[in-house]
Amino acid sequence: MRRRRLYGKKKTNKLHYKDLTCEHPQPALPMSYTSEAPFYYYDASDDERQNDFELYSEICIMNQEHFFIRGCVEIPVLNEEEFFTWNIWVSLSEENFRRMTDLWESDKRENEPPYFGWFSVSIPGYPETLNLKTKVHTRSVGTRPLIELEPTDHPLAVEQQEGITLERIKDIQKQLTSY
Repeated sequence: MRRRRLYGKKKTNKLHYKDLTCEHPQPALPMSYTSEAPFYYYDASDDERQNDFELYSEICIMNQEHFFIRGCVEIPVLNEEEFFTWNIWVSLSEENFRRMTDLWESDKRENEPPYFGWFSVSIPGYPETLNLKTKVHTRSVGTRPLIELEPTDHPLAVEQQEGITLERIKDIQKQLTSY
């Protein structure tokens, strides 16, 4: 059997640009957003930040009298298995803050009753979230506490109770990138 030489011959059916499609995967939709510090840190001057705040990845102390921990507001995503998460800051009483940090590396922390806290982040795209009432549920060592908002008609509390759609997450992404 002889092989035909294909080079040098013109191809009769040309490929038109309208026939081309992009095969690049769509970028993943962010399923969590994080605030690096409580609202009050951003509201302070550079000098105040330097002198009045002890800011770490999971805790913050302001003026040795205001105490914050970072936790997760988990929102169910309708028709999905995962959660959309806001990693935010909550203020605790000094007593609850000390109790929580004393148990930071202990398995006993999972048995703690929830601590009362105040939402300490202002999230763009919602009515004011600062100072919403919360319950802080400690979880296993190495897992951030779960922040449960007091059931109210605030949109964030409603979303935590009822869940959100992927379209809502896209709206949040658009709002935060234009902020």
